[in-house]
Amino acid sequence: FVERQKWARLTNRKPATAIDGPRLHPHDRSAMTQPAALPEASITVHQFGTEREPVVQIDGFSGQVDALLAQGRAAAYGPAGAYYPGLRAPVKPDYLVPRNAMMAEIMRRVFGFGQSLRCEAASFSLVTLAPGDLSPSQRIPHYDDTGPGIIAVMHYLLGPESGGTAFYRHRRTGFETITPARKPAYHAALVRDDLEYGAPGGGYHYGDSDRYEMIGEIEAAPDRMILYRGRLLHSGVIPTPAELSEDPAKGRLTINMFLEGA
Repeated sequence: FVERQKWARLTNRKPATAIDGPRLHPHDRSAMTQPAALPEASITVHQFGTEREPVVQIDGFSGQVDALLAQGRAAAYGPAGAYYPGLRAPVKPDYLVPRNAMMAEIMRRVFGFGQSLRCEAASFSLVTLAPGDLSPSQRIPHYDDTGPGIIAVMHYLLGPESGGTAFYRHRRTGFETITPARKPAYHAALVRDDLEYGAPGGGYHYGDSDRYEMIGEIEAAPDRMILYRGRLLHSGVIPTPAELSEDPAKGRLTINMFLEGA
């Protein structure tokens, strides 16, 4: 379930981009991509379920969707490892720089990070596996990391037809987030789920099931970014699995990142 560690190996990332206070200091400023003028961003903070963990939605994040799509469609992709059902390619997070002050304020006010923030991994991502090829763990919601300082970032480049992200409560435990203290009980409960219901069937998880209750969903929209703690149980929404493709010009292309803050 800890995808973050897999990403670092896939992308062969250089030293992390760091945010010190309100400023982002990338290692290669000459490589920055900046639009002539930023669009006006709209920020919404969702709090799904009973645990009320924040999910931040930013619309009009970059003003660079066409340029990012062009980069993603020209990138060289490779297997994403055992957890992610598709392919990934490295992407430089430099395009975050123009939104540095806004991001720092979100991290301070919503997530409580005031000391440091760094981008640990950033990738173009393509969901490609057919439903019948998914492993059992890919057929249920997952978490990325149990630590409170890991923020998952999803930057949608396409519209609602490509699918957004849904958030879940595990019925047997009632957990909506998986912390270090909850992890043993959660995985023991997954074993009991399998004993009672059998191995997870079907394809990509969506909606309510014997195991999970959907507590919230954010629809994809071009240049919409969402940020949430990696410990939230979540799953990508795949509306039309038959249309998944390894061709980045046709497939479900997004940008995914992990930020680590304190």
